[in-house]
Amino acid sequence: MAASDIAPASSPVRMGLVGGGPGSFIGPVHAMAARLDGRIQLVAGAFSRDAARSREAAIGYGVAPERGYPSLDAMLAAEAQREDGIEFITIATPNAHHAVAAKAAIAAGVAVMSDKPMTATLDEAREIVAMLKHNPVPFGLTYTYSGYPLVREMRARIASGAIGTLRKVVVEYNQGWLAGDANGKQAEWRVDPRTAGLGGCIADIGVHAFQLAEFVTGTRVAQINADLGAVVPGRVLDDDCQMFLRFAGGARGLLMASQVMTGEGNDLAIRVYGDKGGMRWNQENPNQLTVLKAEGGMEIVRAGDPSLGTAAQASSRLPGGHPEGLLEALANLYTDFAGHLRGAPDTLVPSADEGLRGMALIATAVAASRDNAGWVDLAV
Repeated sequence: MAASDIAPASSPVRMGLVGGGPGSFIGPVHAMAARLDGRIQLVAGAFSRDAARSREAAIGYGVAPERGYPSLDAMLAAEAQREDGIEFITIATPNAHHAVAAKAAIAAGVAVMSDKPMTATLDEAREIVAMLKHNPVPFGLTYTYSGYPLVREMRARIASGAIGTLRKVVVEYNQGWLAGDANGKQAEWRVDPRTAGLGGCIADIGVHAFQLAEFVTGTRVAQINADLGAVVPGRVLDDDCQMFLRFAGGARGLLMASQVMTGEGNDLAIRVYGDKGGMRWNQENPNQLTVLKAEGGMEIVRAGDPSLGTAAQASSRLPGGHPEGLLEALANLYTDFAGHLRGAPDTLVPSADEGLRGMALIATAVAASRDNAGWVDLAV
């Protein structure tokens, strides 16, 4: 069953958006993706700390202006009094605000979908995981690339033994948009530790690469050897990262993430090799998966192919040859999350535990690189 064929269970899940006010890039992306399959309705938001701007944003999103609140606390309190109040929040703010919003929602018994990284610090992530043990509301993270159909196909084939014993993983995420001065709202907060947290590039895109590597292989990274740097003069947080990886079970790997590779767009790619074959996937060409065979030759697997497994088929909306991209991948996470909130037992939405591992990567890599520590354990 394709994602677009899934009928709403009784009624759409009601969503409140935190952030996404005037000038936001990621807020409208979340709103579009959440609405795509008709499983979710955006009904409220704390879009801005300025009351007038929050009401203005509400109108822009098609939300009743009185449900555009000046704070999350105000939204949680008011929506709790409504029969049609929000059932979950999406956090689409700079990193420094993630933990406060998540903890407030959890305390109120409201489910959470958070942008990555989960928090600004590892301690904050640990606090959230501890809260969820006592108040286990559904919690998901928008590691968007795990929603692509062929990423899910890659994961399923590797789990079935298609490449044999895992030996080598190479994942890279190359961007160039911060190769010069960080001008504009979206750039400025990412290079400021007060809003971004401990890490720069490693927290913004490095965790995407890390999560993708663990997601598709089903194997966790046990040790890292990290080299992070601030290439642009005057920059405090890292904008260029590379690290060697050692996976549980003995596989070796390499992770590279950079936002100063001049001219690059959004080049996220992963290559995985075992003793029986390998696989390659690239986000800028997401509708094609290359399968390498030990005996020679290769197979090109396309999105929409009838031979795809259950997870990939369920994550596709269009026949083969019709490209699907980032919005559809993010929509898959939202559709999975909505199903979970309506009682579906299984979900591929990244969990708080994956968020905690991402924060452990950031903290460990920053400290190890600063101290020139070499190989260190990745301990959560």
